[in-house]
Amino acid sequence: MEEPKEETIPEVKLLLQDAASNTEFVWVDTESQKEHPAVDEPQSSFSLAPGVKLDKDIVFEKKPVDPGQVNIVARGILAIQQVTTNIFAANQRNHGLVTTMVFLCGYFIYFGFAMNFRFGDEGSIRLLVCTIIGILMMIYTHFGALFLKPLTTQMHEIRYNEDKAAQRKKIKWALYIVSTVVTVTLIIVLVALKSPRNLLSLGGLAMFVILGFLTSYSPALINWHPIYWGFTVQFYFAVLILKTKVGYNIFLWLGDRVTEFLAHSDAGAKFVFGDYGKIVPFVGEPIEFLDSFRIHLFAFTIMPVITFFSTVISVLYYLGVMQKIVLVIGRFLAFCLGTTPAESLNAAGNIFVSMTESPLMIRPYIGTMTSSELHAVMVGGFATIAGSVLGAYIGFGVDADHLLSASVMSAPAALAISKLTYPEIEIPIVTDADYLKLEGSKESNVIEAACSGAIMSTGIIACVMVNVMAFLSLLNFVNATLNWLGTRVGVANLSFELLCSYVMFPVALFMGTELQDCMQVAELVGIKTFTNEFIAFQKLAVYIGNRETYIDHIKHYPDDPVVVVGRDYYLGGLNGTRIDGGFISHRSETIATYALCGFSNVGSMGILLGSLSAMAPARKATMSRLIFRAMVAGNVACFVTACIAGLVFDQEDDKILNRGRR
Repeated sequence: MEEPKEETIPEVKLLLQDAASNTEFVWVDTESQKEHPAVDEPQSSFSLAPGVKLDKDIVFEKKPVDPGQVNIVARGILAIQQVTTNIFAANQRNHGLVTTMVFLCGYFIYFGFAMNFRFGDEGSIRLLVCTIIGILMMIYTHFGALFLKPLTTQMHEIRYNEDKAAQRKKIKWALYIVSTVVTVTLIIVLVALKSPRNLLSLGGLAMFVILGFLTSYSPALINWHPIYWGFTVQFYFAVLILKTKVGYNIFLWLGDRVTEFLAHSDAGAKFVFGDYGKIVPFVGEPIEFLDSFRIHLFAFTIMPVITFFSTVISVLYYLGVMQKIVLVIGRFLAFCLGTTPAESLNAAGNIFVSMTESPLMIRPYIGTMTSSELHAVMVGGFATIAGSVLGAYIGFGVDADHLLSASVMSAPAALAISKLTYPEIEIPIVTDADYLKLEGSKESNVIEAACSGAIMSTGIIACVMVNVMAFLSLLNFVNATLNWLGTRVGVANLSFELLCSYVMFPVALFMGTELQDCMQVAELVGIKTFTNEFIAFQKLAVYIGNRETYIDHIKHYPDDPVVVVGRDYYLGGLNGTRIDGGFISHRSETIATYALCGFSNVGSMGILLGSLSAMAPARKATMSRLIFRAMVAGNVACFVTACIAGLVFDQEDDKILNRGRR
């Protein structure tokens, strides 16, 4: 019997070394192109087989340098470099401190000159506010633990010590009573006495809660604490934004700054797609115009915004800014709602990033989450929109301040509805200590982070564009089919949107939509649920533009006749300007904005399930079982957010707050 031959390492020419660990070595048999396990010692030579691809960056073996073989100038420079490097490495902490102090001194000198040169305009207030926030963040980062430790220790003692159970119960019920009294008082004073019709939205909120209870996975195990506080936090946010001038101005300012910030994406779009156009007619002079890239608004204007915003978010994650923001909001939600750290962090992350990106922050915990926690992660993704597409909706003409507030308000709503429809029936194993284990960015520098964010946006853009093309084409086919079927029985203009407007009419009505606008808002909600939110926001943009056209015409030609035929408006009579589909009021537009502000639709189910399954393959069966329920719950969370907005929004407040910008 022939003995097996001992495998030997072939002659190789190139050494490959893992750049991260600096210890692993890989070699490839150039004859069989077989990759072998890592060897203990580096080989003197190595060759990479043709067609073999490497997933990690590599460094090559350094050439030995003999100082005696180089000239005196090179030796001197090399010696200076080595001494400088050693000094910097030995005093790296001090160098960082000195650099920070120099930067701060330079900034405060600039700040003083700026305040002295011009103070009182928006730019000076912006600089002042940002400086104050930066100082507070630095104080909190360096001294927060020292000053807040006694308070946090006492709070932790009250929350978790078994001996403090009685005290904890008293505080809990005292907060319930105080918050209930405050909420009821605000509803009476701000809503019932001024706009009693808005109470219909409160009835809609109650209806969604009752339906959630009746269809809950386990009604007997529902914990009403996160549900109560989720809706309460939502309500206070809505009062702050829609009922106070300070709160409104803050979010209006933030919305304007976001719009201004995202407008910088035009620079890249102009360079790539062109900024100059020229039309040469058969007769007459050529017509020249700028901003030619805006001719194809969606592809050449809206899509670059996604690339720009994705790049900025990636850089902020690399710098650790986003992790700190998400950590603070996650702790706030966990404290108020009593939810676990993982699901609270995910809900906070969904305010800024998409449903596929936010779970990356809690990826280590997804495999060990309970079914209720997984359900909360999914609902959080369905109930919110990503910052990367926020600019696209703003580009449609939707109010940036409402989009921002909807993203914030939907986070507690998602947790509340999730815990109502799928309460915790298992014992979680993720603890509060896991708050400090957020996964950081894997990029090595800012440039790589920016590049990764830009490249990542290509997937988002491709997903958005192909989905819009596919669903618009499919919607056109479905409408043509329905119209053909309708004509066979004498029903004209039968369409998918018309069916949605009837099916979703009760939803639109109970959210507090104006009665004359319920059909249009129901149509938008149906399109968002059964196709996607992008197409629904496009349709909403049409209604916004129609209202602007109508108001502008009435303002300039108040005596012109207006003829209404179905939903169409004819300005100046039947031979005048036609507004197809009509328009909706500002109140209905606001409610629709909140209702549409989420990824909860049939198409997103596959996207979310695929991304979560890739992070935790062993939980795919559980996720598949939960995904449809989570999608429905995500829609309900959006409707609840719209109900809260409809409860406190009033057209009279719109005039008082000078909101009529259109």
